[in-house]
Amino acid sequence: MKHPSAGERDDQWLTAVAEGASRDAGGVPVELLGDYLFMLADAAIAGRRPKRAELDAVEALGRRAAEQGISAGRAVQLYLSAARRLWHDLPTVVRSRDREAVRAAASAVLHVVDDAVATLAEGYAMARRDLVRREESLRRELVDDLLRGDSDPGALVDRAEPFGLDLARSHQVALASASQRLPDAEAAISALEAVIFDRLGDRDVMVATKDGLLVVLAPAETVAPGGAPPGRDATELGRLMHDQLRRLPRGQPWRIAVGRPHPGLYGIARSYEEAREALTMATRLRLETPIVNARELLIYRVLLRDQPAIVELVHAVLSPLEQARGGAEPLLSTLRAYFETGGVATETAKRIHVSVRAVTYRLDRVRALTGYDPSDPAHRFTLQAAVLGARALDWPAAPLSGLP
Repeated sequence: MKHPSAGERDDQWLTAVAEGASRDAGGVPVELLGDYLFMLADAAIAGRRPKRAELDAVEALGRRAAEQGISAGRAVQLYLSAARRLWHDLPTVVRSRDREAVRAAASAVLHVVDDAVATLAEGYAMARRDLVRREESLRRELVDDLLRGDSDPGALVDRAEPFGLDLARSHQVALASASQRLPDAEAAISALEAVIFDRLGDRDVMVATKDGLLVVLAPAETVAPGGAPPGRDATELGRLMHDQLRRLPRGQPWRIAVGRPHPGLYGIARSYEEAREALTMATRLRLETPIVNARELLIYRVLLRDQPAIVELVHAVLSPLEQARGGAEPLLSTLRAYFETGGVATETAKRIHVSVRAVTYRLDRVRALTGYDPSDPAHRFTLQAAVLGARALDWPAAPLSGLP
């Protein structure tokens, strides 16, 4: 074998070194070495330091490795293995020099290795940051279009595929709202991704932000009657999110709203709208529970779909309660508790912390003022619908609007 002298290069020898380094690194393409081996050989034989243009070329190779999906560890291993193999196979003339010459050659080679590996890693990191920013931008745009539901279906299917989304399946959307401004979004997204991917897998799952809310898109198998997927409680996703988010140092308390599962592309937008409405309704109803399910608030959506009608119902049935001493609220809270406990006075008394006699007295006052008897099945439906409507409209705390 002919070895290069200080003024010449043996491409065949360096090719063998490159191929061996590629094998050591698990098959990383030798093209990613560029002129690195020539730089090492020149350093060992002539003590030459790499030029800026040569290091710029190494940085570009680092970017190319990242774009090709090669891990940073394997790219660095390629360069270190190449240096080890080249030093081992250096011409006899180099290895036979005196101690100071060998020390100078080794120092020059190590300088090249340091500079080249650091530059390679820098280029790799820059490319990864660019890729992450590009992916996050594409993710946000995809999530926005999926939740809006008015984009070209064919294009959405193509854009969703790289993210592992099968838009033909059933999905549900859950939203997380922080008590204040959303804290570190990246930390929250990472925390949710870790637990959700572990529990549900990374297929058909996306975590993103929209309008200050954390958005989780998750798969739901064939939807069972009532809107709950078999094998998984409809609120499981909400509990999973809440358990993870409450561990974060900021954002407490969190409120989670979970939309119902729906099939197909437009089902995603539908589930999202349900979750948004559930968040709004939970705030309006002053619900204490941190997790709300859109399915449980359907009655309020039905009532508010024709808001002028429900306003008229509340006014016609319940406005006489304002004539009571203390106003309408004590009687209204008694009615709510009475209906929620199935019309049992003793349970109503426990819930609102009054005596059974006080409950009976208040129900009698409701009957006297409104003309509707809470214990009469013929009157009960009208009264209960009016009570639900009052809660949805935040009456009597807020005035009834839209009345003539």
